[in-house]
Formats: sequence, C-alpha cells, structure tokens
Amino acid sequence: MISELDIILRLVVSAALGAVIGFERERQGQPAGLRTHIILVIGSALAMMLSIKIAMDFQPNVPNGDPGRLAAQVISGIGFLGAGAILRYGPTVKGLTTATSLWTMAIVGLAVGMGEFLGAVAATALLLAVLVLLNLFEKRFINPVSTITLTVIAEDRSGLVDDLKQVALSQARSVNSISLHKNLKRKRAQVVMVLRVRGDSTHEKLMDQISNVRGVKAFKIE
Repeated sequence: MISELDIILRLVVSAALGAVIGFERERQGQPAGLRTHIILVIGSALAMMLSIKIAMDFQPNVPNGDPGRLAAQVISGIGFLGAGAILRYGPTVKGLTTATSLWTMAIVGLAVGMGEFLGAVAATALLLAVLVLLNLFEKRFINPVSTITLTVIAEDRSGLVDDLKQVALSQARSVNSISLHKNLKRKRAQVVMVLRVRGDSTHEKLMDQISNVRGVKAFKIE
C-alpha cells in the first residue's frame, strides 16, 4: 500500500523533474513549456499510483487485475497532447522534439508513480543532456539545413523572377518552389520562394542581396 506521505513525495518529485525539462523547453520558446511539463508529469505519476491502488484494493475480487492498465492509457493518450505541440510554419514543421519530450516525461511520471526514483531521475538527466548538449553540438558542428520562405514584393518587370532566383541560389542550397502573383492595376508582383539554406548567417547575406535587386519594394523571410 502506498502511504499518503509517499504519495505526496512522489508528486513533488514528479513536479520537480517536469520542471527541469519544462524550463529548458520554455527557454527555447516552445509551445509546451514549464507549466505543461510539470502538469503532465504530475498527472501521469498520479495515474500510475491510482492504477496500482485500484489493483491492490480490488485484488480479493479480481486476483488477475492488471496494475498497469490505467497507466498504459497515459502512454497512448499523450500522443494527442504531443500532436498539439507540433506546429507547421509554411513548409517547415516544428515541435517534434517537444512532442517527444512530452511523451518521455509522461513515462518518467509513471516511473515516479511506481516509486522508481533512480530511473526517473536518470531518464530526466539524459533527456536534459540531449536537449541542451546536442543542441549546442548541432549548431557548432553539424549546421543543419533548414527551410525558409522568402516573400518579395517588387515592381512588375521582365526578368524579375530570374534575378530573384539567381540571388537566392547564390545563398541557398536549393530553391524548392516558386510562386508568382501579379497585381496588374498597381503593376506589382509578389514572388514567394521556398529555399533550403544552411546556417542562420545566410539570412543576413540573402537580405543584403535581395535589397539590391532592381524594383524590390519589400520582402520577408520566414
């Protein structure tokens, strides 16, 4: 039987572990941050303890009761919450890492609810190391390729798209798509290009060169 003091201890530990990962996600500006992770881990820990208590209380009548049945629903149900953390910005999908951290922390909460403090703390420490240290490693050594959307508003003229494409290819690895919208009355053209770039420094160089293209009135990089 889990004592009342033990229940409180496990809930406090689960809140602390959720706060560790939640704080890191909050610093990165992710949609699921400090409060979300804390509430999630507390809830999953409580679900695990409730699952154990139900199995123990009804053991005389249901000797084959499964104490992990209620907890198993947490693992599958957390997918809906994780899906809410995944956002689409044009051609780019963000939030996959946060969604997986939510799923992992839900299992950490289940471990705390079982009283497996060492495993829960170790898993949280490893997850924090992955989120922080590997993020620094990727930025310094891997320099990953990202997808951006360049929107340019310019005077409608012959050769505009070719000039913009030439500038884009001088900084980007590739141009995935180009769309063109013209306002015949105002003689304005809007060109939207989806580019694959490497490194944040590309943005500044691209902005400088786009500014020098003849007829450009405004542009935006997302």
